[in-house]
Amino acid sequence: MIEVQHISKSFSGRKILDDVSLVFETGKTNLVIGGSGSGKTVLMKCLVALYTVDEGDILYDGRQFSKSTEEDKRLLRKDFGMVFQGGALFDSQTVWENVAFPLQMFSSMHESEIKDRVEFCLNRVNLNAAYQLYPSQISGGMKKRVAIARAIALNPKYLFCDEPNSGLDPKTSIVIDNLIQEITEEYNITTVVNTHDMNSVLEIGQKIIYLNKGQKWWEGDKNSILETDNKEVNDFVYASELFQRIRKASQKL
Repeated sequence: MIEVQHISKSFSGRKILDDVSLVFETGKTNLVIGGSGSGKTVLMKCLVALYTVDEGDILYDGRQFSKSTEEDKRLLRKDFGMVFQGGALFDSQTVWENVAFPLQMFSSMHESEIKDRVEFCLNRVNLNAAYQLYPSQISGGMKKRVAIARAIALNPKYLFCDEPNSGLDPKTSIVIDNLIQEITEEYNITTVVNTHDMNSVLEIGQKIIYLNKGQKWWEGDKNSILETDNKEVNDFVYASELFQRIRKASQKL
């Protein structure tokens, strides 16, 4: 579980996050949604310790990051897995080498153990047959699956996904959504997903946070988000043609 306690973050005098308090639950897919400038990207960077908060604190299963020693912070970061928006794979390395990279850099595993772990992770995302290929030789969906395999290689407690479906077609997006949810539940990970994809919200939104102007504006799940009377949430959710059709259909029932 990740507890965000009254955090604020400003840049050049402009407050991006304003007294935000949240709880991201273990074993659930926690989705953060919001329009451009809502603060969700800055929140993600605070969660993965790329930014230091100006006020408040973030607790990881009760561990206060701000009060931890540098060594404890380093150890805590090893519990983080990250899936970047563009995948962020190394173009000069094969699929196998990309997944092995964090194990070689941040673990004391022997080569045989690394081999076993890489094979396990690639098998988990159904890519064990592509281990010799380079990123340029695989599809966008496969790249995202490699990124997920790499993110779980160190067996993280916390998985962060930044727009994991960006650039993917709807069918592939569903595959990635289901994979993220399966891994979250299977390994009891605290997963946080930044997304603007409303299909993802309805597929895997077990807990949803809506940010607006740097504040928590609404909280719920994939069922209650279609029934809320929160104007800003409705404007965001029903901005797409698909959800306008859903709304019209529900009104006829």
